[in-house]
Amino acid sequence: MTDQRGPHLDDALGALLNGYAWLPGLLRRGGASSVQIRVLGQRALALRGPEAVRFFYDERHVCRRAAIPEPVQGTLFGHRAVHTLDGADHRHRKAMFLSLLTDPRRVAALVDQVGAAWNEAIATSGDGRQVVLFDEASHAITKGVCDWAGIPLDHAAVGPVARDLTALVDGFATLGPRHWRARRARGRREEWLAELVQQVRAGVVTAPAGSVLEAVAGHRHRDGQLVDAKLAAVELLNIIRPTVAVSWFVAFTAHALHRWPEHRDHLRAGDTGYAVAFAHEVRRFYPFAPFVGGRAATDLTWQGQRVPAGALVLLDIYGQNHDPGLWPDPYRFDPQRFVGRTPDPYELIPQGGADPSTGHRCPGEDVTVALLAAFAGWLARLDYRVPEQDLTISLRRIPTLPRSRFVVTDLCGTETERWG
Repeated sequence: MTDQRGPHLDDALGALLNGYAWLPGLLRRGGASSVQIRVLGQRALALRGPEAVRFFYDERHVCRRAAIPEPVQGTLFGHRAVHTLDGADHRHRKAMFLSLLTDPRRVAALVDQVGAAWNEAIATSGDGRQVVLFDEASHAITKGVCDWAGIPLDHAAVGPVARDLTALVDGFATLGPRHWRARRARGRREEWLAELVQQVRAGVVTAPAGSVLEAVAGHRHRDGQLVDAKLAAVELLNIIRPTVAVSWFVAFTAHALHRWPEHRDHLRAGDTGYAVAFAHEVRRFYPFAPFVGGRAATDLTWQGQRVPAGALVLLDIYGQNHDPGLWPDPYRFDPQRFVGRTPDPYELIPQGGADPSTGHRCPGEDVTVALLAAFAGWLARLDYRVPEQDLTISLRRIPTLPRSRFVVTDLCGTETERWG
């Protein structure tokens, strides 16, 4: 059954006040899997469920052109990024990302590089000082992903680059100071990487053979024209920035191990299947992306509701990942949900849904799962103390995080041999 009511009052303020709970609340009050609303004066259809995912990721129904607000392009994705494309142009550019981010050997090599950086960081942290795990993880991932991608990064630059890459994620869903920090960070990092691309093309810098840097610097549009250096920088950022965003899930992993320490034994034992299941449950249980949006490609009908061409279509990610119809007792943290099974791409959608090779689902999901499973094992094998701190996770802040970013002390006993 769907809500047949037309859109009435504008609900943009509700989105600002309620954060992740906004769309789930509207759908719950409507008693339906979809509801029509208004956002900033625009008509919108909010929906969730596996059939809604199929509908949303069908380009005959929903397109991304003009759907991503400029504030999000100016911070998180970058202007002219792959996320803003549809059709053949999107598939052509997306193929480059898939070739770089889904090859198991490349993914394993990335985990190795991050593991080496994490080992180095933890080796210097056992002096009794307090360590903010979110920050430590972001530094290790930044160092590891840049080494893996072939992007030169000296030791002194790791901290500033990590801060800028996390700022890009932290500032996309607000118009306050976090947003302006993200815009400044994007300007700095696009300029840095555009100059690097120009140096590679001029032969001043040699990109490692087969590297991400070589592939992106040499990428061409469908018409054979070389992408300009600034666009190449945007897409380089769209490989390293989402990888560093795994730091959010690392903090959530530490939070889960602190709340439910009974999971440590499985992870300490090196059970890789359980580690992957744990990673999936962290991604399902903890909030990251609240929803994703597009625009109706033509006049549509969704379960009896008319959706005019150009109307916003919002897919409720957080609500779907906590839907009791899909996940019994959804607010119970239970990795057993995923032990021995591959998640359905139309049910578990923390990084979008459907097939990444044909739609807009994140091509870096394999990287996220592999890194998160590795970090789960690494953290489970660490001995540390969790001092008194504020571990609350606000559903009003997007993207959210444990308020303290998870502080530990007295680190020792690390074993970060390569996971898997």
